[in-house]
Amino acid sequence: MINKRNESAGIYSGRKTVGQSRPCTDCGEINWSFDKSRGEVFCESCGSVVEQNIIDEGPEWTNHSDQVDNSRVGAPSTYLLADKGLNTTIDTKDLLYSSASRNGISGKSRREWRRRAILDQRSKSNDGKIRNLAKATKLIRDNSGLQGRLVEEAAFYYRKVEEKGLVIGRSIAGVSAACVYLAAREAKLPRSISELATSFHIKEKELRRIIRMATRMLGLHHVTGPEEYLSLYQSNLQLPPSVLEESNIIWSKVKHLDYWQGKKPSGVAGALMYHAAKIRGHPRTQAEICQVSDISEVTLRGLLKILDLALKQVREAVEN
Repeated sequence: MINKRNESAGIYSGRKTVGQSRPCTDCGEINWSFDKSRGEVFCESCGSVVEQNIIDEGPEWTNHSDQVDNSRVGAPSTYLLADKGLNTTIDTKDLLYSSASRNGISGKSRREWRRRAILDQRSKSNDGKIRNLAKATKLIRDNSGLQGRLVEEAAFYYRKVEEKGLVIGRSIAGVSAACVYLAAREAKLPRSISELATSFHIKEKELRRIIRMATRMLGLHHVTGPEEYLSLYQSNLQLPPSVLEESNIIWSKVKHLDYWQGKKPSGVAGALMYHAAKIRGHPRTQAEICQVSDISEVTLRGLLKILDLALKQVREAVEN
């Protein structure tokens, strides 16, 4: 109940944002409380309402987590969705007769919005670019084996090469796999071409060709080194961290030598892991090493001979 005397005295205001600080004119107490849901200031002692329709100057968002989040516009845009998550969906439930009338929407407006919703849905399904982007992002999410930021990075690369025309005349799966390969390589977490070819159900030859073209289009020229494969091989071979440490120590001793020019980095990493596992007492067979590094046993034995020569040269240099 609004106090009439307060109203006539000018204390009541239809729109005020400043709280009360004077004694209540009814009971003389200074015991004010603000009801946010109603936008009213009232006296807790006598219940007299002296202000209403107060503007809430607090934040307009609701943060349901313990972290700082001042977002006012919903989820951020993401390359993992064909429309970057910026699409506005018209809920058909809001266009039913009962909901429309409850929300003050006239019959004419309701029919107009239903027509717009149908046109919006049909235009999306007929847009080939959006369909292809949706298919590519789904392939990247499901088949890449990457996590978090790298998945979005691969989706970003796909959009870039798609804009430059790389997808025309080529399979979506092939271009998606190439973008995954490049995203992992740039993050120094390389994936083998054979692994991605199997995962995306494409031929290795096709994937290699698309990777070369995408690299030129995107201007990415990161050279992969053997050390970037070691942690992956250690995980796949279920070796202890000490073997990974030993392989890194060996590579730091021999990487400056000329023996490794023209050698496949993944193969060199396999030879390092084989040698380190043997030294640390956790040997693995040549077949196991070849399976994870995607090389033949003949190639592995050749690389092991080169590694022995390199280590011998390092020892002689230290002794001299």
